[in-house]
Amino acid sequence: MLAALLFCNYFMQAQTLRRPLAASYTGFGAYSLHHVDVFSFMANQASLAQLKNATAGIYGERRFLLSELNNYTAAIGLPTSSGNFGLKANYAGFTEYNETQLGLAYARRLGSKIDVGLQLNYNGIRINSYGNASAVSFELGTVLHITEKLHAGVHINNPVGGKFGKDQQEKLSSVYGFGIGYDASEKFLVSAEIEKEEDQPVNVNAGFQYKFIPQLLVRAGMSSATSSAWVGLGLTVKTFRLDITTSYHPQLGVTPGVLILFNFKGAN
Repeated sequence: MLAALLFCNYFMQAQTLRRPLAASYTGFGAYSLHHVDVFSFMANQASLAQLKNATAGIYGERRFLLSELNNYTAAIGLPTSSGNFGLKANYAGFTEYNETQLGLAYARRLGSKIDVGLQLNYNGIRINSYGNASAVSFELGTVLHITEKLHAGVHINNPVGGKFGKDQQEKLSSVYGFGIGYDASEKFLVSAEIEKEEDQPVNVNAGFQYKFIPQLLVRAGMSSATSSAWVGLGLTVKTFRLDITTSYHPQLGVTPGVLILFNFKGAN
């Protein structure tokens, strides 16, 4: 009951977008050429244009070790000669209260320097004994490859404000972000993103990824708005990659997570 009240209060006051606590971990490779994976388009849809092989992945986390705050995300990326397509599905919550999102993304290269992307989302919210509500939203992204190593881009989520319910009184918040990444090498990436969500303080996500060997990587970083830190270790075996992640909030504690990727044409 307490978790349901927490969810309802959080939604009605701010209408913030529900994302995994480790969203900056899963989407970390968006501003890169060498470290993009299927989850990168969660941070910027334009990064989907750099996906080389068809890939599927799933990520799950137990926020602050509470089963009522579970969050699951699945993604599929499909490169084609006409551009790349992505499909995402997200579920957060439990039987009494849950939020879902289905997203369809498309991205393509505009020459060698610019990638652009678009995503359409169907957002749903369900409160037991109260019913369901839904809203449609969209996201836009672009990534500029300034040099072979330096990349920057802009991401806009829900700029016109998708609204829930028949009376359209509850709306999803708008989010604007600017990101930059530096591919120091094929092994090492540093990246940062400045993000402003409606009615929320400015947030800076920053971190790095390092591949000790092609089969083993580590990611670590932090988010300034909540003073939260995250770290993960990824192991690739042939076409599979398994990441074990954890995020830490100074007041609310630990959030463990697991990420699994399957590459249909060889290892990442």
